[in-house]
Amino acid sequence: MDQPPASAPDRSDDDHLVRLLREQPGAGAALLYDRYGRTVYAVALRVLGDSGAAEEVTQDVFVRCWRSIDRYRPERGSLQSWLLAITHHRAIDELRGRRGQHRRREAPEAQLAALAADEPGLDDALLRGEIRESLAALPPAQREVIELIFWGGLTRREAAARLGVPLGTVHTRLRLGMDKLRGAFEKIVGDE
Repeated sequence: MDQPPASAPDRSDDDHLVRLLREQPGAGAALLYDRYGRTVYAVALRVLGDSGAAEEVTQDVFVRCWRSIDRYRPERGSLQSWLLAITHHRAIDELRGRRGQHRRREAPEAQLAALAADEPGLDDALLRGEIRESLAALPPAQREVIELIFWGGLTRREAAARLGVPLGTVHTRLRLGMDKLRGAFEKIVGDE
């Protein structure tokens, strides 16, 4: 049975949570995990495809948040957006680290790069599945490049090698796909 989409957390709830994290770290961390633990784990699992690694990344994300709560800027997006950006970066780092360890046995030079931008409002759209629907509507070549880079953790050069296309083609497909997603995202956010 499908559950209704999660509603967006109230900004005042996030403000209260941030204050609690600063003033009473134990209580704040527990509430933060209760509110966002499942979402953070789901994103980590989606990127990594391994529940054990996703659990480790989830734990690391909450420790990082607790230690660096002063870096959170509400004017740049919701607390959930910030957590999901940290999750995505950390999961990609984990994925690339595993791939790099495997490659070091075969080839000494592993190329790693950080991806993903913190987009305010992206978290709510992800939770509702609207981004997934927008991604599915892209031409297959653009969708494949975006999935390889953002969910597969590949660099643009690695995506080009995997697809057997020139690097410039990957750049173009990524730009065109991201422009279409950005337009769809602006429409989604504008409809609310």
